[in-house]
Amino acid sequence: MAKDLFHDAVRNALIKDGWQITDDPFFLKVGGVEFYIDLGAEKLIAAERNNEKIAVEIKSFINPSSLTDFHQAIGQFLNYRVALKAREPERKLFLAVPNTAYASFFQKEFAYMVIAEYQLEIFVYDIESEVIITWKI
Repeated sequence: MAKDLFHDAVRNALIKDGWQITDDPFFLKVGGVEFYIDLGAEKLIAAERNNEKIAVEIKSFINPSSLTDFHQAIGQFLNYRVALKAREPERKLFLAVPNTAYASFFQKEFAYMVIAEYQLEIFVYDIESEVIITWKI
């Protein structure tokens, strides 16, 4: 299974943000289908004394067509969300988007419409400094 071009950058950004990587990749089998979400991570929330769990699908958005990349990312995200709901409903799914794609494609009205319609959880990462810039929840 091939890793996304910016897989290590996102992994490092999550670690810098205080997340513990628990799965690389995060495997689920639901309804006879195997899913490999890029990362699983946990963060201890001291005030609540429990763990916040997430799964992260990493996308590079490096193809000539940002719309094609967006279609693929949304399709995967929705399928993964259904699978997580069946097996690990407490785990929140995020789409990791590079800052370059966020600045260009994700600022378009259509991207906003899709994010709102499907209630997508995303975070934006900086490719070079390997940090999370913002969480869009």
